[in-house]
Amino acid sequence: MASPNLVRPIEILLVEDNPGDVRLTVEALKDAKVINHLTVLKDGVEALAFLRRQAPYSAAPRPHLMLLDLNLPRMDGREVLAAIKADESLKHIPVVVLTTSQDEQDVLKSYNLHANCYISKPVDLDQFVRVVRSIEDFWLGIVVLPASQHGGT
Repeated sequence: MASPNLVRPIEILLVEDNPGDVRLTVEALKDAKVINHLTVLKDGVEALAFLRRQAPYSAAPRPHLMLLDLNLPRMDGREVLAAIKADESLKHIPVVVLTTSQDEQDVLKSYNLHANCYISKPVDLDQFVRVVRSIEDFWLGIVVLPASQHGGT
């Protein structure tokens, strides 16, 4: 029997306002070993509307994995993370904080808000691509994601 991951794409939600980081993430995920579909949103308000399937995202797929920057316009990543992990229908979504901040308070607060991991973005482009591929290898190649997420439920 084929694995569900091989039949349907893995849904990834990237919440990032820096166009350069979005481009690098997209490029790093292009050569994926796992079929994936990437949705990119630029701020926390859009991210929560997407996750809650509010207009204009009423048909949005439920992401299997979320990559979340902390420093976002309108609603920052900390607020988004707190809202996700406080919501029974969303809290099971793995959230990888991927941010430029190396501040210990940001790391601590993210884990206190139940981030699944915290990764500081490297400044070097090659390192950045390696980090994204490592995220992909771990979360999409090794980790078993809940079966109930397949099919966009």
